Amino acid sequence: MTEVLALDRVTRSYGAVRAADGVSLSVRAREVLGIIGPNGAGKTTVFNLIGGDVRADAGAIRFLGQDITRLAPHQRCRLGIGRSYQIPHPFGGMTVYENLLVAASFGGGQSERAAAPGCLQILESTGLAPKANRLAGSLGLLDRKRLELGRALATNPSLLLLDEIAGGLTEAESAELVALIRRIKAGGVAMIWIEHVVHALLAVADRLLVMNSGAVLAEGEPAAVMADREVRRIYLGIEA
Repeated sequence: MTEVLALDRVTRSYGAVRAADGVSLSVRAREVLGIIGPNGAGKTTVFNLIGGDVRADAGAIRFLGQDITRLAPHQRCRLGIGRSYQIPHPFGGMTVYENLLVAASFGGGQSERAAAPGCLQILESTGLAPKANRLAGSLGLLDRKRLELGRALATNPSLLLLDEIAGGLTEAESAELVALIRRIKAGGVAMIWIEHVVHALLAVADRLLVMNSGAVLAEGEPAAVMADREVRRIYLGIEA
């Protein structure tokens, strides 16, 4: 299966703190890689390194066979890396539909006319079609999360980075979101998903990677990783 993304011993330090300490990982086409770890483990730093929000001090990042280690965020987006953020920040004075058009135009490099059919399809798939003409600033949390995901999809990604997208949702809302992510997966988009709502993550992830203190602690089949003694001790606080 085609390798979409690979990190090779990527390091990022902030003073004496190594937020990413020689991290290596890979994601294949149509695969969902889940990432968990305690607060401060380096998960968001890894996303920032992949998306280009911060630069690696050492190591290499390859996307679809191309070295993107030094590329700017907008260049990575145009190549096919889409990202949602933990706290949605839509353009509140624009409608839901206009938010998607902006993402498709500026993130995906499409003309407004070319982007329109894809944006309409995203409205349908995310359940936002009835609210297409509502101002994004008036949406509740679940719909803001849907819109955040929709904006990332509007850039036409081959790889989608999901940052704690289930956080703050009720059980029913989380189930709706999981169903949506499953549909996106079925459409062939590879994903890396950071999440503290572990049951939501386990419902979709093909592999699980655990981080601690900036480094990879464990990686593999989700059930086996969650049963690992060190993972249970560090992440779950359970003495094996």
